[in-house]
Amino acid sequence: MLRLLTAGESHGQAVTGILEGMPAGVRLSKETINSYLSKRQSGYGRGGRMKIEKDCIQILSGVRGGITLGSPISFMVVNKDYENWVEGMDPFEGNLDYKQVHYPRPGHADLAGAIKYGFDDMRHVLERSSARETTARVAAGSIAGHILSNFNIEWASHVRQIGSISIREKEVAFDALKKAEDSSVRCICKQTEERMMKEIDTAKTKGDTLGGIIEVQVRGLPVGLGSYTHWDRKLDGKLASSLMSIQGIKAVEIGDGFEGVVQPGSLIHDEIFYEEKKGFYHKTNHAGGIEGGMSNGEVLIIRCGMKPIPTLMKPLKTVDFHQKTPHDAAVERSDTCAVPAAAIVAEAAAIFVLADAFMETFGADSMKEMKERWKK
Repeated sequence: MLRLLTAGESHGQAVTGILEGMPAGVRLSKETINSYLSKRQSGYGRGGRMKIEKDCIQILSGVRGGITLGSPISFMVVNKDYENWVEGMDPFEGNLDYKQVHYPRPGHADLAGAIKYGFDDMRHVLERSSARETTARVAAGSIAGHILSNFNIEWASHVRQIGSISIREKEVAFDALKKAEDSSVRCICKQTEERMMKEIDTAKTKGDTLGGIIEVQVRGLPVGLGSYTHWDRKLDGKLASSLMSIQGIKAVEIGDGFEGVVQPGSLIHDEIFYEEKKGFYHKTNHAGGIEGGMSNGEVLIIRCGMKPIPTLMKPLKTVDFHQKTPHDAAVERSDTCAVPAAAIVAEAAAIFVLADAFMETFGADSMKEMKERWKK
């Protein structure tokens, strides 16, 4: 139903996207979209690039007067840092010898990408594989989220762990996630936030980087989004695919996930109850809101594990791509920790999938028709 194509290099003129499938008549808030873009840039541990950029969306088509037209929405977010890279990144006049990269970074796409496409210069790889691409993902997710907002569906995220520092709470209520908005590391616990920041400071001093665990929750989803009849339409499968495609994400779990596999079935499956006013419901939510590939009406809970950023200021050992001799890995301007920013990207990636699943069930050419189908 919804399709997204992104384009753009990290130091190119802009990151762009084409979003197809948005119904007509959805009122968009430019402030909401830009707020998401701003939050993607924030977080303790970010590097110097974020001091240069101030991401703001420019919608080029598919919207008029703040209302979607049903046609493809094209948009871009300008890279202000491009002015410092014109010499090497201009599409026609760019100097191909400018800041070449020959020392692949362990954990990055540099080596495999250069071999795959036959590049001599890994600059071609890292410019596109950069997490700067997530700017377009966040923009598209926040646009698609306007569909769900019309049906009182809410979402939020927080950081459970950075490095070795984690919150104590096993389960966090949805309303408690509001506290994350006031935290520079998106942590709901003030004491844990301070410990996380110290952990980041220590890593930065050592020229090292940190990963962590983020959690996204979505409340208000109807029963039945997704499918049990088609493997490629299962909601958890689509969510995992979208979230795993985010740069740096190496693990995804829904509900109790890995912890649930060590429990007997009598303790891990959510018993079903019924009340006339509430209908069917569960008293527990070990499944994380998805059963059999479909939403079950409970809060959706997704956790993602993000690895430490592979660009280290104290570089790891690698090999010169051409000479095949030992060398230190390339160093690009980077972050010490981007876990708080990744939480925003994960929100957007999840919401995009959920908006698509919602349209698959209640979809129509216009928001008016969708609301009529929703009432039925």
